Amino acid sequence: MKAYVHGHKETRTRTGIKILLTSLSAMVAETSTFPIDLTKTRLQLHGESQPLSSSTRRPTNSFRVAAGIVRDQGVSGLYKGLSPAIIRHLFYTPIRIVGYENLRNLVSADGSLSLSSKALVGGISGAIAQFVASPADLVKVRMQADGRLINKGFQPRYKGPFDAFNKIVAMEGLGGLWKGVLPNVQRAFLVNMGELACYDHAKRFVINNQISDDNIYAHTLASIMSGLSATMLSCPADVVKTRMMNQAASKEGNVMYKSSYDCLVKTVKIEGLTALWKGFFPTWARLGPWQFFFWVSYEKFRQISGLSSF
Repeated sequence: MKAYVHGHKETRTRTGIKILLTSLSAMVAETSTFPIDLTKTRLQLHGESQPLSSSTRRPTNSFRVAAGIVRDQGVSGLYKGLSPAIIRHLFYTPIRIVGYENLRNLVSADGSLSLSSKALVGGISGAIAQFVASPADLVKVRMQADGRLINKGFQPRYKGPFDAFNKIVAMEGLGGLWKGVLPNVQRAFLVNMGELACYDHAKRFVINNQISDDNIYAHTLASIMSGLSATMLSCPADVVKTRMMNQAASKEGNVMYKSSYDCLVKTVKIEGLTALWKGFFPTWARLGPWQFFFWVSYEKFRQISGLSSF
C-alpha cells in the first residue's frame, strides 16, 4: 500500500514537472517565432471577401505584409497579441504534450505504436487542449487583426488581452469566447496528428536506424518533418479558423460567415481554391522554427530535470 502511494505521488510529481517544462519551452518558442505567426494571420485575412477581379484587391506576400507592419507600427507591431498567445500556451501546450505522452504510454508501455495510432492519439490530445485554450486563441487572433484597423486610421477594438476578454463577453456573451471553436478544434486535431505523431515517429526512426543519437540533431530532423506534415494537413482549417474567429457580430447581430462550412465555401467561391493555403509559407516557416525551439529546449529541460527523453 505504501509502495502504491509512493509510486502515485512520484507519478504526479513527474507530471507536474512535465507541465512546467512544457510551459517554459512553449514560452521560448512562442516569443521567438511570434512575428511569423502575426504575418501569417494578416496574410490569411488579406483580400477577405474581395473577388479576384476586384481593383482594390492587390496581390501580396509574407515579406510585403511584414514590411508593412514594421513601416506602420514599428518593430513592436510584430508582437501585437503576444500576451494572449503566451496565456494560450500555458493551457494548450501542457495538455497536448503531456496528454499525448500519457495516452501513448497507456496504450503501449514502451511507446512502440504504429504511426496511425500515434496520429490518432496526437489528434485527440490536440483537440482537447485546443477546446480548453480556445478563448485565449480568439483574443490573440482579434488583437493581431486589430493592426489592420490602425493602418486605416481607426482605433483598435481592444486595449489589451483582458480588455478584449471583457468586451467579447459583454458584447457576444460567454459563448463568444468559443466563437470558431469547431474549426479551431478541427485544425488542432490535424496539426497535432501531424506534429506529435511525426515528431515521435521520425525521432525514433532516426535513432533506431543510427542516423543520429538522441541529441539535438535527431530533434532538429524530427521537428522539420513534423512541421511540414502539420502545415500541409492544417493550413485550410487554419484559414477558416482565423476568419471565423476574427469576425465580430454587428449591432444587428449579422456575421459574415454562418458556419465553418459557409466560410470554406465562400472563401473558395470568391478567392479560389488556393486561398485555403494562404499563409502556407509563413505557417511552415513558423512551425519549423517553433518546433525546433520547443523540442530542443523541452528535451534539454527534461534531461536537466532527470526525466527520460520524450
